[in-house]
Amino acid sequence: MKIRVFLVDDQVLVRAGFTMVVDSQPDMEVVGEAGNGGEALEKLAAVKTDVVLMDVRMPRLDGVEATRQLRARGGDSPRVIVLTTFDLDEYAFSALKAGASGFLLKDAPPTDLLSAIRAVHSGDAVVAPSTTRRLLERFGPHLPDGQAADDKRVAGLTDREREVLLEVARGLSNIEIGARLFLAEATVKTHVGRILAKLGLRDRVQLVVFAYENGLVRAGR
Repeated sequence: MKIRVFLVDDQVLVRAGFTMVVDSQPDMEVVGEAGNGGEALEKLAAVKTDVVLMDVRMPRLDGVEATRQLRARGGDSPRVIVLTTFDLDEYAFSALKAGASGFLLKDAPPTDLLSAIRAVHSGDAVVAPSTTRRLLERFGPHLPDGQAADDKRVAGLTDREREVLLEVARGLSNIEIGARLFLAEATVKTHVGRILAKLGLRDRVQLVVFAYENGLVRAGR
C-alpha cells in the first residue's frame, strides 16, 4: 500500500512542487492538500492520511496549532513533518512540542523530503540528524536555560541510558551513537526504546525536547 501524503502550505506553487516530487515515487501518493491549518483539519477528518507535510506560518490557523489539534485526535491520526526555514526555527520547536514527528527545511533536496516521509511513516522520528543539530544550535536562545534536570523521571534512567539520551538530544543517529559509545546499532535502538518507556515519551523528537527543557543539554554543546 502506498504512503498517503497530505500537503498543507499557503503557497500553491510550493504544494505543486511537492506533489510532483511525491507522486513521482511508486510507493507514495498525494491524497489531498490545503492552504491553511483550519482547512487541513477539516479535510483530514475525511481523508485517510499517513503523513502530513505541514507548513508553519499560514493564515487562519498556523501549522503549530493545526499539528496540536490533529495529534489530539489520537487513534490513527497521521504523523506530521513540519516544514520550516532558518528564520522560523522557534515555530518549529513549538510544533515538535505540539506533536510533530520531525521537521524539514523547505529548501531540502527532493531526496531528503522523500527519505523523511518514509522514515516518519515507518515510525522513526529522526529526520536528518545533521539538520537537527544545526537547527538546535540556531534556536538555542529560544529554549529554556535550566542548569539541571528537574524531572524526577530522569532518576530512573541507568547511566548508559542517560548517555544515549544525551546523544539523541544532540541529534545523532543510532549508527552515530553506536560508534561514539562503542555499541551495536541494535543495542542503541533497544536503549532508546527503554528510555522512551521510562520517560513516557512518544518518540525521539520528544526526547530532544525533553532534554533541552530539562537542561540536560544546551544548544551548541
